[in-house]
Amino acid sequence: MFQQVLLAVDGSGRSREMMNMLLALPSMQNLQVNVLHVIPNSTNSEAITEYRLAGEKIVEREVKSLRLSSGNTTVSMLKEGEPKDVVCKVAEDLKPDLMIMGSRGMGRLQAILANSVSQYVFQLSDAPMLLIKDDVYIKTIRSVMVSVDGSASANNCLDLAIKLVSGAKDVEIFLARVVKRKEDANANTDPVLVETAAKLKRMNIPSRSFISSGDVGKEICKLADESNTSLLMIGSPDRRPSIARSLPDLDRLLGSSVSDYVRVNATVPVLLTRTIEA
Repeated sequence: MFQQVLLAVDGSGRSREMMNMLLALPSMQNLQVNVLHVIPNSTNSEAITEYRLAGEKIVEREVKSLRLSSGNTTVSMLKEGEPKDVVCKVAEDLKPDLMIMGSRGMGRLQAILANSVSQYVFQLSDAPMLLIKDDVYIKTIRSVMVSVDGSASANNCLDLAIKLVSGAKDVEIFLARVVKRKEDANANTDPVLVETAAKLKRMNIPSRSFISSGDVGKEICKLADESNTSLLMIGSPDRRPSIARSLPDLDRLLGSSVSDYVRVNATVPVLLTRTIEA
């Protein structure tokens, strides 16, 4: 089960709204929700006081609006500094099972130029990150779509999805598979889908398989939209050498990353997982 969630809030209520949907799941019933809000640095003492008072109100409002069960606890965290650095530092210290934060849904280059907090944090943190864009509709979780391709990152993502839906009788896992050739797009014969569906069946987890061909990122977003899934999950392999983990990987940010495309273009909340490769 999940034990620690880092909920980064900006006062809009979007992250908290997603957290409330997750709190309805059995896997989230004995959980510590760490509610984090970051206020800017300032050399002006009056400004600092104003920022802090406003920040305290935001955190208090977000905590009060959480639909907590008796087994859930909260920790209020008000920090000062650069948001992206503070979130990374808190995540490093807490090592949460999941981070939840808002995202403006910008493209890769635009995100870099605009100093995107979510893009930066995902690049430098190992924790799974659930991103909530301003324009997505947050629904009750009835289905979780997982992109599968047989890779280590996809398998790691599936394991997290299984952990998330564990004990939930009314939640399905949708398996999304994208192949290169249209003639290979058969869910009944595709070895990855057949094997994964069999695994879920053995675990008594209801599932449905979806398969398409073409551009992976575009097709995953299309499958998620057409299936009306509640949450989309995708794994991202970490190809950065450990010596460079303190710096954003600009080559990867500017490359043709499937997870980046999905993050920007999906019409549902997106949960990104990172797999550290040797």
